Amino acid sequence: MRINHNIAALNTYRQLGSANNAQSKSMEKLSSGLRINNAADDAAGLAISEKMRGQIRGLDMASKNAQDATSLIQTAEGGLNETHSILQRMRELAVQASNDTNTDVDRNEIQKEVDQLRQEVTRIGNNTEFNTKTLLNGGAGVQASQTDATVAKGIQGTSDTQATGVVAFTGAGVTSLATAATATIDLDATSDTVLTGGKVTINGTTLDVATGTSGEDLATTINESSDDFGVTANYDSSTHELTLTQKGSTGSASKIDVRFDGVFDSDTAASASVNTNISAQGSNATLATGADFTIDGTNAAAGDFVVEGNKVTITKDGNSKGLSFELTKATTANTITIDSNNSLKFAIGANTNQQMDLSINDMRAEALGISDIDVSNRDSANDAITTIQSAIETVSAERSKLGASQNRLEHTINNLDTSSENLTAAESRIRDVDMAKEMMEQTKNSILSQAAQAMLAQANQQPQGVLQLLR
Repeated sequence: MRINHNIAALNTYRQLGSANNAQSKSMEKLSSGLRINNAADDAAGLAISEKMRGQIRGLDMASKNAQDATSLIQTAEGGLNETHSILQRMRELAVQASNDTNTDVDRNEIQKEVDQLRQEVTRIGNNTEFNTKTLLNGGAGVQASQTDATVAKGIQGTSDTQATGVVAFTGAGVTSLATAATATIDLDATSDTVLTGGKVTINGTTLDVATGTSGEDLATTINESSDDFGVTANYDSSTHELTLTQKGSTGSASKIDVRFDGVFDSDTAASASVNTNISAQGSNATLATGADFTIDGTNAAAGDFVVEGNKVTITKDGNSKGLSFELTKATTANTITIDSNNSLKFAIGANTNQQMDLSINDMRAEALGISDIDVSNRDSANDAITTIQSAIETVSAERSKLGASQNRLEHTINNLDTSSENLTAAESRIRDVDMAKEMMEQTKNSILSQAAQAMLAQANQQPQGVLQLLR
């Protein structure tokens, strides 16, 4: 018998500690309802469940975003509903005014109501808001007042998602100027003598010029062989300017190459320069293959410009941020995609860029084409019927688009809620505790703890037996 080390007591004490620790963990899980209370409980399970938890919260917020988007659409659609009613009343008045049973005085009275209704359409467009965001004035999207104007040979506008007054382009591969490119050679001369002898090369074709040739003679010679040079020439004796004009064509850059190989008469020509210009409506830009240039799109119509390898940027004063597109080679048909930068973007997913785009066009009187409605005589009243009917159809199309988006969002909300529910169930299986199983473990550990305490008392009594030997 040994008394320095009570091995039985030590073993019992260790078992008691293990039972107490296990019982404490069981009590922690039972009290929190979680199987994983810290990373030590299940490191991998904690990492997985945290990712799921992030997705769940993101999905819940995306569902709320979609509901807010639905409310925004309903607000916009409500404004358009009233716009529809106003347009129907305006059409009714136009039909009334087209009847010759009305006098001029009668039509003037009808015109007064039409004017008030037109102003109300614009007011609705300016004041329909959601969370201080105006919806029907064009600021919630990008629009186009022209959608089918021919822009250039082989190119036609086909989209309605551009800034007001700017046309969209899809083309059959035109990559050069649709209208003539012009090169102006300023000879800065004091007389009509151009060269003292030499050569002029235009677009790769060389012309021998005799000494004393005048500007008019040079222009005539070029025109006689215009098919070879690819240009026509005109000489202005008053300004001493020789103008070369090249017709644009598909598949080639709009470029006029002019070179002089000879001696200028110092008394007649001090310098020569070539400038190539292209133009859209109301704008000019220097053309250089591979270069960038900008065209002001303010009040732009179907402009004449097609370039090769150039980047074109159209800017518009107003609510658009600007539109950018590139044209490439003309060997294949090209499509120009214009990004509608001002469209509303609804975050309807838990992750980056899971968005839904929605553009709401300008629904004010001017954009609908009814700003100048006149019913003061029979003919103008008849024209007004057609104009108002077109506006009604435009509003109908916009409402249909909004309705389709709202229906889509309803399905989006259902899907988000279902996904959140399924992920929550998966996260629960990883992180939540099985209460019945853990109660069983807690009961077992409680019994073991009590038994260990009793056995520890017995183990501590064993050394007392040594005293019996000493008596």
